[in-house]
Amino acid sequence: MTAIVGLAQDGTVHIGGDSAGVSGLSLSVRADSKVFHTGRYLFGFTTSFRMGQLIRYSFDPPKPKKGDLAAFMSTTFVDALRDCLKAGGWARKENDREEGGTFLVGVRGRLFTVYDDYQVAQAADGFAAVGCGEDIALGALYATAGTGLKPGRRVKVALRAAERFSAGVRGPFVCLSLRR
Repeated sequence: MTAIVGLAQDGTVHIGGDSAGVSGLSLSVRADSKVFHTGRYLFGFTTSFRMGQLIRYSFDPPKPKKGDLAAFMSTTFVDALRDCLKAGGWARKENDREEGGTFLVGVRGRLFTVYDDYQVAQAADGFAAVGCGEDIALGALYATAGTGLKPGRRVKVALRAAERFSAGVRGPFVCLSLRR
């Protein structure tokens, strides 16, 4: 339960996230951020704080190669991520299929979503959201496109909309940026 919102514009990636830790009907506001920099990357995660801790503190993301960034993310990056999550005891395997978790990642001015089956997506609109507040945040991002609002402000508006209309989203919000 969360809202992670990302927007790529003019060579900069902006990712913001809430602070909710949800288990059933219990909610706690966490001090450990779901949004952080690691090397040349900007991350924002949902699914599990344990997965986020492994990405933040154990994952040594490979240096992005020149050339096809989508291909690099779908192969070299994901292979290194899978190794990290397996070593940390987080990756699950069922019916010979591995699963991790869902997060946004910004690199080289581009925004990607990595889903729990390790597929890597890049939204044509230049923005994405994950978590239980995803649909609300996407609606807010869509509605603010072309309004002249700065990208960081659009991310915060989307997070506030998700908080207003989703029981699993709570501030304070952490918003970070990464230039190409």
